[in-house]
Amino acid sequence: MENIFAGLEMLARWDVMMALFIGSIGGVIIGAIPGVGPAVAIAILLPATFSLDPIVGLTMLLGIYGSSMYGGAIPAVLINTPGTAVNALTSYDGYPMTKNGEAHRAVSLAYSASFWGGIFGIGCLILLSPVLALIAPMFGSREIFLAALLGIILVILAHRGQIFAAGLLAMFGIFLQTVGLDPTTYTQRYSFGYSFLSSGVNLIVVVLGLFALSQAFFLLTSPDDSPDAKPITGKMGAGIKELMKHKRVATVASAFGVVLGMIPGTGEFTAQFMSYTYAQKTSKDPDKFGKGSPEGLIASEAANNAVPAAAMIPLLALGIPGEALTAMMLSVFYVHNVIPGPQLFQNNIDLVYGLYFALIALNIIVMVFLLFSTNLLTKIIRVPTRFLGVMILLLSFVGVYSLRNSLTDCMIAAGFGVLGLILKRLNLPIVPIILGMVLGGIMEVKLRSSLPRLKTPLDMIDRPITAILFALILIVVGIHIRGLIKEWRAEPEDDEHNISDTYQR
Repeated sequence: MENIFAGLEMLARWDVMMALFIGSIGGVIIGAIPGVGPAVAIAILLPATFSLDPIVGLTMLLGIYGSSMYGGAIPAVLINTPGTAVNALTSYDGYPMTKNGEAHRAVSLAYSASFWGGIFGIGCLILLSPVLALIAPMFGSREIFLAALLGIILVILAHRGQIFAAGLLAMFGIFLQTVGLDPTTYTQRYSFGYSFLSSGVNLIVVVLGLFALSQAFFLLTSPDDSPDAKPITGKMGAGIKELMKHKRVATVASAFGVVLGMIPGTGEFTAQFMSYTYAQKTSKDPDKFGKGSPEGLIASEAANNAVPAAAMIPLLALGIPGEALTAMMLSVFYVHNVIPGPQLFQNNIDLVYGLYFALIALNIIVMVFLLFSTNLLTKIIRVPTRFLGVMILLLSFVGVYSLRNSLTDCMIAAGFGVLGLILKRLNLPIVPIILGMVLGGIMEVKLRSSLPRLKTPLDMIDRPITAILFALILIVVGIHIRGLIKEWRAEPEDDEHNISDTYQR
């Protein structure tokens, strides 16, 4: 109980509540504007959070992360343009409802499902916290190294059809974190005598370049657009009653979000597709999916909003981020010398509970805000894209320069911005670079600290947890190789059928 009261006391601070309101409402607005997204906003705000207390900075970032998907549903439903990438499936059934004159019903259902998924995910996180507190101290250097290795493998394999490119980009990220001073021997690596490389490549500079500046360049080089979203009428709270008719779909979709949110590299997209498929297969009216099915809309929104709370589990328990947004939050921990992992639950349990209560509060704040301000947000959707590009460009360079008052950092960020733009144009993933930098650093430190205790390679997996993690790595790689072999065997059969069909014609 003492920990609960300590968490509530931390949340009751005026600066924490202010950060929570700014993050929650700002996240909704950012999510509602197509072309921005939470990654861009968090990247821009990161330098500002370093001067704040850990709970204040993290609460603001959590507010943006957790609330952006609420806002992203609005343009997905009204103009068939997802505000954030993870709201793509929302448009499958939300926009047909709008065309049928049921815009208020679709938006209300999206809000209600998002709230259900968010609270469900937080409840699972709170229930799992005692388990995390017991398991976390069992993780030593070897366990964390293998967990990070499993994470980076899952991140690579999650990019189906782009695995080779994702692997190369992850290795590029791992290489970037080796530049500068060696953390063990204190010698220079890959700095080539340049003073600006002696302190390494700053993660925040790379994040701002790859996410914020690349998006600014993308918007500025694309045709100017000003989406038209018409105001909607009707009771926004009506969706809560309809949601209760589909409690099973909402609960199962939220469970998918929790389970897959804990697994690095999977996250919202996989959870959405699995929950949407489940809802369609178990529905009494499967033909309505894609044409305005309330079950499809609920499955999509409940799944993606359950992920943020679940993604905090590996971050808090092991210090291992599962995707780019939690990797950015990890940097806030590091700046304040609060190291997520086994010691966090022992030394900073009040901070952990404070984050739990902040997640609950942000969902309530966002839900109340949306019930009364949806039509205001439809006007924000109409902001011209090139104006957004200029604003993102300006704020990004201000953020980069404020880190160390360095023009060199601005030039490095611009270089990564161009790289990010190229990757976007080629439809290649950016996330593996960031996770490669973060997880690569964790892997290097933990591996080098565990090597003096090893006499043979098998000593690396002589503990129960290391053996389980190593087995999981083998299983994941084995399943992927098996899938590749099946695809390879299927291709000659397809070619034979095509040749046979051509010959018969």
